[in-house]
Amino acid sequence: MNVFLKRKGSLCCPLIRNMSVQRSTVKHVDVSSEISKKGSFVRPDSSFRNFIQEDGSFPPEKGRYHLYVSFACPWAHRTLILRKLKGLEKVISYTCVDHFMGDNGWRFNDEVRGCEKDPIFNAIFLREVYNQDTPDYNGRITVPVLFDKQSKKVVNNESSEIARMFNRSFNALCETDEQRNLDLYPSELQTEIDEVNSWVYPNINNGVYRSGFAQSQQAYDEAVVALFNHLDKVEEILSKQRYLCGAVLTEADVRLFTTLVRFDPVYHGHFKCNKKRIVDYPNIWPYLRELYQMKGFGETTDLEHICKHYQMSHKKINPFGIVYIGPELNFHEAHGRADKF
Repeated sequence: MNVFLKRKGSLCCPLIRNMSVQRSTVKHVDVSSEISKKGSFVRPDSSFRNFIQEDGSFPPEKGRYHLYVSFACPWAHRTLILRKLKGLEKVISYTCVDHFMGDNGWRFNDEVRGCEKDPIFNAIFLREVYNQDTPDYNGRITVPVLFDKQSKKVVNNESSEIARMFNRSFNALCETDEQRNLDLYPSELQTEIDEVNSWVYPNINNGVYRSGFAQSQQAYDEAVVALFNHLDKVEEILSKQRYLCGAVLTEADVRLFTTLVRFDPVYHGHFKCNKKRIVDYPNIWPYLRELYQMKGFGETTDLEHICKHYQMSHKKINPFGIVYIGPELNFHEAHGRADKF
């Protein structure tokens, strides 16, 4: 199966054109430019860290919040999965930006499949949405962004926190009782989930970026060795149990999935993470296929956006923006995980 999968267009809310925005003139800060003195990529912290909560400034309400995402981005992908798993499609609208990121950062482009014009401000670039909250904001413009249409404020742009808000804060608004009762961060597993996240994030989720954006041999060697050591650790865990934290799906699996599904199509070649492919792991590869075949995972994965974003946008790595043809991956092949455990 070719990596360029077809999918339906994104959900959208009514287009509002009567709000003016100041057009962006600030050059986008490329994430790959965040480099330490020894040539290591260092990811900055997110800037907006408010929460959805009853009796707070941002209470859970149907139709009040809008999610800005890129189908290419693994961090934004987490939030799309949670939105789908928790039955929040009619509660929280979303807009996907163009997969190509140029000098002005993420932009809205309704000529790209799955994308649309900004439905709230008719902005051209995502920076203009950030500037609605903070006119003089000069920080990095990232996705996902959870935006409050009522107060015209950015609620949060940290994917892990948005995912946890979707997991619990909107439970009263979930479409079904099953989705309302689904808890991907249950109290009895929180310590184990946090422990898994503590090494998956720096070594795998961010490890592929640390490998790909490294600007010294030392920085690359440190990152890529740690990456594959921890993939071996995942392989060992999944040889003994169905999911990362035992017999049930948790937040930890969602967070790992969005990196694994991008690994062979992009990170293996583009980021020089080429010691092994995910298809070479006898337990990780069936595990990835199982997740992909679950509701909310495969249907929110857009490999065309993913491949084109990385290979066309990262001109320091791929100067001519040529998108390679493969690999051919069959995510729909039987996984056998239910029979094994």
